[in-house]
Amino acid sequence: MLEGRHVVLGVTGGIAAYKSAALASKLIQAGAEVKVVMTAHAEKFITPLTFQALTRDVVYDDTFAEKEPEKVAHIDVADWADLILIAPATADILAEAATGHARDMLTTILLAARCPVYVAPAMNVNMYEHPAVKSNMHTLENRGVRFIEPGAGYLACGWIGRGRMAEPEDITAFLSAEYDRDQSVFSGKKVLVTAGPTHEYSDPARVFTNPSSGKMGFAAAAEAASRGADVTLVAGPVQLETPPGVERINVTTAEEMYETVTRLYPVMDAVCKAAAVSDYRPVTVSPDKTKKQDGTFTIEMERTKDILAELGRQKTNQVLIGFAAESSNLEDYARSKLEKKNLDIVVGNLIGSDHAGFQSDTNEMMILQGGGEPQKLPLLTKTEAAVRIFDAVEPFLKRDES
Repeated sequence: MLEGRHVVLGVTGGIAAYKSAALASKLIQAGAEVKVVMTAHAEKFITPLTFQALTRDVVYDDTFAEKEPEKVAHIDVADWADLILIAPATADILAEAATGHARDMLTTILLAARCPVYVAPAMNVNMYEHPAVKSNMHTLENRGVRFIEPGAGYLACGWIGRGRMAEPEDITAFLSAEYDRDQSVFSGKKVLVTAGPTHEYSDPARVFTNPSSGKMGFAAAAEAASRGADVTLVAGPVQLETPPGVERINVTTAEEMYETVTRLYPVMDAVCKAAAVSDYRPVTVSPDKTKKQDGTFTIEMERTKDILAELGRQKTNQVLIGFAAESSNLEDYARSKLEKKNLDIVVGNLIGSDHAGFQSDTNEMMILQGGGEPQKLPLLTKTEAAVRIFDAVEPFLKRDES
């Protein structure tokens, strides 16, 4: 998918610069056109002649070497680029880029460029974990720079840990996948995903909830983001890491989830409501812990708001995906929910067995759409299930674009 793409490869002064020669070769084999820009320190490790031979093009290493009078070289290269890749990226180049310096050809090009920038860090593990380096990376990420994470292992300095530049074939595959994502029908679409349980307190020490782990919703959010969507994840109380590229909003109660989701809903292109929201909550919440007493104890419950039904009522052109978690008669209950709540897709989720449903890493599901036969899926991991769900969503987004 890199065929015909213009790639500027920035090589900086680290021992991993030797890998950059193989990387330039891999990019060219993938169909890209490559121009190499080297820092002075990079030339201490590998010569410009190596890259000139691999790319059949001049190597840029001097901001003031204007070999073509009709062009300003750093502007011309920046305008030519479809993407800039810095590999290896040392701690020094991250600091230079984060602070906006233009000390050499590479940093000057970075300031002039308007294309995507990718960075493959390579340094000692202690340098990589240093707060200053982390701060610079965070600054660059906030500006849209995308990082290709280093690997862990034996480093040239003798330390063992994270900091080894990603392998050339992995970087090439990463860029190809990014290009695929940018061309996806999901690219730029706003997708809202809900995940996890809600907690409904009766007093400060007691709560009504369910066993939802949030794994399915988090897998769905990760999958939508991997396809290029702008994903917002509204998560109940779970201990899961936020997927890369996903904005997370934490909530606790059904009412908080209702308020958050309905507020965000009007600007969304699709909603995947995987959260297991409590159907009931205590009518009154005691400010103090209720003490133990003899005999039975009754708590009066009331219905929470039906978030999915409300989204179905408000729906304009959003693609609405709901879940039906059932222990029996799965297809009947799922089809009923599809119709009653004005859904586009319902995912029937069989619960009650050791290998499917709450807390498990796998799901046994069926996907239903209006007027169609159910798509019964084999036992899948929740990550694999998320792929199938968004495969089903894709035609709806294409329909809306046509």
